[in-house]
Amino acid sequence: MTTMIQIRNVPDALHRRLKARAAMEGVSMSLYVLREIERALARPSRQELLQAIREQPEVVLDRSPADVLREERGRR
Repeated sequence: MTTMIQIRNVPDALHRRLKARAAMEGVSMSLYVLREIERALARPSRQELLQAIREQPEVVLDRSPADVLREERGRR
């Protein structure tokens, strides 16, 4: 089942840009906006990203990053 969403108080300039982009893609404005919403929600939110980073295991290095860089530069 689908549900309808209504957005009020869309500024004229934004409406024109949405309409133009939808026309350039050859789709209705509703389909264009729906695709943009889906695309935005496919990316993690800031909170989700920070939580995923917090959940990563701690990495303990046996050498400093500076030592690794010096070694790599010495190989060139």
